[in-house]
Amino acid sequence: MATNGSDRQPKYQRIASDLKDAIRSGTYGPGDRLPGENDLMAQYEVARMTARQALGVLQREGLVEARKGAGVFVRAFQPLRRRGIQRLARERWGGGRSIWSADIGERTLVVDHVRVTEERAPDHVAPVLDCGETDSVCVRRRRFVLDGKPVLLATSYLPAALVAGSAITQEDTGPGGTYARLAELGYKPVHFREEIRSRMPSQDETAQLQLAAGTPVILICRTAFADEGRPVEVNEMVLDSAAYVLEYDFDA
Repeated sequence: MATNGSDRQPKYQRIASDLKDAIRSGTYGPGDRLPGENDLMAQYEVARMTARQALGVLQREGLVEARKGAGVFVRAFQPLRRRGIQRLARERWGGGRSIWSADIGERTLVVDHVRVTEERAPDHVAPVLDCGETDSVCVRRRRFVLDGKPVLLATSYLPAALVAGSAITQEDTGPGGTYARLAELGYKPVHFREEIRSRMPSQDETAQLQLAAGTPVILICRTAFADEGRPVEVNEMVLDSAAYVLEYDFDA
């Protein structure tokens, strides 16, 4: 007798699929508690480890979160849709708006950790910014928190000589942010390049982003170029993959 694809799935994956369907259909909404291990063991007649694995699948995919002593709950946090092209449009930062305004709507964004230093350019950044061996860079490290949840760590590198004495060297760069200040200095960004990859997080990234076990991070490295192809910023970002949808909307 032929078997269908679902019959060939491990039991924990079939349970996880049932739970995901229930979440998508609204049977379990944001903040609702899912059936616990004992409930799943009884309903599906499986061992505890199988039930635990099923719940683990949903946690790794960012659909649910475990609360110690309380159970597993559907995540109330709605993923952030990062509009990769609209957010970098010149009329946005040139008009004094944050590039984040393209993504968050009426949601609450806070930059709760900001540190600005001057350092020697890291080996992997120096050639991108055309820095010499003894050149220093202005380094801006930030953590972004959306609706009370850390979602992004960002480290920007800019040639120190270029931004010296400007608001870029301060914690608050003012309306329009770094790109608006670069424009005032005569180095307005006219072109951006982003490279995207993913990996598992470091221990420090896990702590800072408050990641659930098994959650990977998305790495975005953006280089901003002024006229004549001059690189003026390298921004290395670490994103909670479960908190983001990356959207790129462009004409054919």
